[in-house]
Amino acid sequence: MLGWLNRNRRLAVALLLSAAAGITVQQLTPAPAQTLSVMAAVQDLPTGRTLGPDDVMEVHLPLELLPEGSYTDSTGLKGKQLAAPLRKGQLFADSHLVGPGLLTGAPPGSAAVPLRLADQSSIQLLAPGQLIKVVLTGGNSYEQQASSEVLAESVPVLWTSAQGGKTGQWLENEDADGLIVVAANPDQAGRLAGASTKGKLFFVLVG
Repeated sequence: MLGWLNRNRRLAVALLLSAAAGITVQQLTPAPAQTLSVMAAVQDLPTGRTLGPDDVMEVHLPLELLPEGSYTDSTGLKGKQLAAPLRKGQLFADSHLVGPGLLTGAPPGSAAVPLRLADQSSIQLLAPGQLIKVVLTGGNSYEQQASSEVLAESVPVLWTSAQGGKTGQWLENEDADGLIVVAANPDQAGRLAGASTKGKLFFVLVG
């Protein structure tokens, strides 16, 4: 063995250096990132879409890049309605769907409040995310003098009956004509709850 080393000293040194380099590279190379399956849009999907199996695909992401509220299987998405459009490949999250997830990021104590508007056709002007001022008009201009009261300023629209789809995620009955859902803080929610029984509700778009 010593004789071979003496005759092939350069080769032995080269082998040792190669082994050392290999160990160093192995130690410096990070371990493969652990991934998890998450659900994403197969194609561009519009607001109001009721999701089916053909709308969802599986992608893999490293755990540290997984957004909060993502879906790791398609079961929880079936039959849900989109509250906002999604681009092809965009991940599904609870904040994209009609339901309590739309209150994500809202101040503590915020509530989703359904309102029945007097002018049903005006709902066509609304889309989720728009800010509106809610106005209550009382009186009938005959026996009673008409008066207007601002019930809430700059509340965001979460859902409108013009979107179609299922209402059960927000409301118990199926009579959704003229209804919208807004996000309201506790004070606004107290004024808005049952307001449609006191007069007619209208909205003003807020820039």
